[in-house]
Amino acid sequence: MPSISSLKGRIVFNSRGSRSIEIDVITDNKFLGRACAPSGASVGSHEVPSFIDNDPDLTLLTFENNMHKFVGVDASDPKSILEILKSIDTSNAFSRTGGTVAYGLSIAAAASASMSLNLPLFAMLNKKGPYRFPYPLGNIVGGGSHAGPGTPDIQEVLVCPTGAKGILEALQMNFDVHKEVRVLLEKKDRKFTYGRGDEGAWAPNLNNDEAVSIVAQAVENLGLKIGKDIALGIDFASSSLWDSKRELYDYSRQGLVRNTEEQIDFVQNLIKNYQLIYVEDPVNEDDFESMAVITKRNNQCYVTGDDMLVTNSERVDEACKHGACSAAILKVNQAGTLYNALDFADNCTKNNIKIITSHRSGESVDAHLSHIAIATSSKMIKTGVIGGERVSKLNELLRLSEYDLIKGMIDLSVN
Repeated sequence: MPSISSLKGRIVFNSRGSRSIEIDVITDNKFLGRACAPSGASVGSHEVPSFIDNDPDLTLLTFENNMHKFVGVDASDPKSILEILKSIDTSNAFSRTGGTVAYGLSIAAAASASMSLNLPLFAMLNKKGPYRFPYPLGNIVGGGSHAGPGTPDIQEVLVCPTGAKGILEALQMNFDVHKEVRVLLEKKDRKFTYGRGDEGAWAPNLNNDEAVSIVAQAVENLGLKIGKDIALGIDFASSSLWDSKRELYDYSRQGLVRNTEEQIDFVQNLIKNYQLIYVEDPVNEDDFESMAVITKRNNQCYVTGDDMLVTNSERVDEACKHGACSAAILKVNQAGTLYNALDFADNCTKNNIKIITSHRSGESVDAHLSHIAIATSSKMIKTGVIGGERVSKLNELLRLSEYDLIKGMIDLSVN
């Protein structure tokens, strides 16, 4: 049993320059596991808060006052970490310990335990397999909460290298599209400043329709076929567009509004016209009925809940009642601990909801996400394309390709 010997926490900064908490866990007096909690800009109202009363210092102090309670615990058992946290914090959402601590502690413990057991993290978390690579979703053009004024209202236009035969080829295809979009943006706007959003996507002065079109054009310019070699996806982040008072989706940057029916039609047309393989949060986080309509109409597209599900198993149960969501975003820090996230993944799999493991807009250079994606048999992994904190996850996938345990890419069929 990898026994926790000591712990340490510290304030650090994420990729946006915002404060976060990093935690060290040492097992058997020599194996160091370290994890820094990420944070999102587009945040679901139902997800775990990062800090106690939005105070990083108070959150760290609370951890330091309680960290002795974890000494001697089996670091390879995520449930044991959760149980001690819940004995300290009886709230439903880690509001008295902070989601950053729940995340950092549980991931660091697992990372330390994997070294003690001489197992890669993915194999320690899932001892049975089979292990396959998820397809990398590359964020090419960004807007919304991840970019500034003048950019599209929709948050992400993504590519998925569906024709790739291996992880190296898949990553290269994503990088190639990212580079080609830059070429097209230079031609379209001679004053383009090469600005990028939080996750490395280009942040150009385009409306929503132009954003999708330019990515499609880049794919074609590379001699690739949309829907065969590379498929497109969109993260609408619709909760950030939803005006609950007027019950309208406010595309303020493009100067138009859509009611719910018009929003569904807008999503449907994009799926049809661009053969989208992936749509994320196409309606607001509490509209399970409309999500169900889109899901039922598009059995060849991953209709994915992020803000709607917030890596919460109970929200999955609610989605299943309506027939909403064919896929779900897994973000560990939304749920709090690694155990909560793995429980969420199990519930999704039981209900035939496919898993998409995802980064956050405020990230660290940690690469644990790649292991979690493989351990949960995720269909895709969202890590962005460009930026050290994004590439760290992608390069880890390349290192993991050296393990004979992992047998190529996973099947991308929705059903």
